[in-house]
Amino acid sequence: MELLLGLLLGVIKVIGILFLLLLSFAIYYDLSRSKIPSGFDSPLKLRVIHCNVIMVAIVGKCLELLGVCREVAFIRFIISLRNLRVDPSLSAKDLHFDGVPVRVYQPKAPSAAPRKGFVFYHGGAGMIGSIESYQDVSSKIAKETDSVVVSVGYRLSPEHLPPAQHMDCLAATIHFIQNAASHGVDPSKIIVGGDSAGGNFACVVAQKLVERSDLPKLRAQVLIYPNLQAMDFNLPCHQQNNSMPIFFWEKVVYYGLKYTAKDPSLAGQLLKGSHVPDSMRLKYGKWVSPDNIPERFKARGYKQVPLAPYEPEVYRQLPELLESDISCLFAEDSVIQKLPETLFVSCEYDIIRDDGLLYKKRLEDHGVKVSWFHVENGFHGVLNFFDVSLFTFPAAVEMMDRIVEFVKNL
Repeated sequence: MELLLGLLLGVIKVIGILFLLLLSFAIYYDLSRSKIPSGFDSPLKLRVIHCNVIMVAIVGKCLELLGVCREVAFIRFIISLRNLRVDPSLSAKDLHFDGVPVRVYQPKAPSAAPRKGFVFYHGGAGMIGSIESYQDVSSKIAKETDSVVVSVGYRLSPEHLPPAQHMDCLAATIHFIQNAASHGVDPSKIIVGGDSAGGNFACVVAQKLVERSDLPKLRAQVLIYPNLQAMDFNLPCHQQNNSMPIFFWEKVVYYGLKYTAKDPSLAGQLLKGSHVPDSMRLKYGKWVSPDNIPERFKARGYKQVPLAPYEPEVYRQLPELLESDISCLFAEDSVIQKLPETLFVSCEYDIIRDDGLLYKKRLEDHGVKVSWFHVENGFHGVLNFFDVSLFTFPAAVEMMDRIVEFVKNL
């Protein structure tokens, strides 16, 4: 018995030492690599969150190297440990829409008229995130807007490579539109939306539905700091927020390559822009131009960096990154002008802030009605911290309130 107790204490001691080493490295990495601008109002809170993200990533990478599991699988597991409850005023049903898993959140109180519908696509770089991890977001929108919210559990990469993600989102959305009445929803009042990668999928879905004359038109789209172009990674947001937790500049490209199962060694060429053919530079340059970004977003520093010379071999390995199914900013004018009313939510300290600003201008130039809310103290991923006890960010609360206000007023 004493021997077993001694072994147990020894194991606990080793685990404790390993944890302290891991925590120490995470703190060192954060302090040495992160650069939080002086204008940000909650630096300590963000650093604590970032240290946790670093530790999870390190453990995941070690487990992958040891052959235990993939890094992304471990990250998904950790995220799944967060216990999020459905508001008691709502019912939540797990269903399948055209084979795609969804969770339908619906107010329990009866409604005299058909409700609005909101199809939500979660973020997570197309590789992590789930219906469960966004249950608080979906519940909040459903409750506060008295809408039926459909949270889509699309397939994840790398098990399922693009275009599986947006195809699932599209299939589930079409099914919902076609069967809206059975869920107490007015099919002419359906909104699509999402954050980060989910915002990208919302863009793709909205663009693909504009030509569907057999379906009611979408009422609106809600785009929360979406990633919308893979041509220029030296815009003002990239230079200003390149070391802002929790999403560094190089991580934008790293996750993009992981998502599409491309060679990580291409990251350098992608960041420089050598993957963009001259013909595309000529065609798309006017849409990605920093001239389309308001001057106020260059005040924290910006130096224009031209794209590196074109390397055909690099493009040959990455052609889909510049197609409109990923780079939604590059959709044709005939598609853009038919898009529904749009809410853009951008964050000052977001590494991909300017993607939304560029897309916003394209829509406005083509007569699309656009509402815009800019979160001055927001960062990429802040939406997930609108109700996390001590780690709640006022910026996230403000963001959620504006999203709710927009949907209610449609």
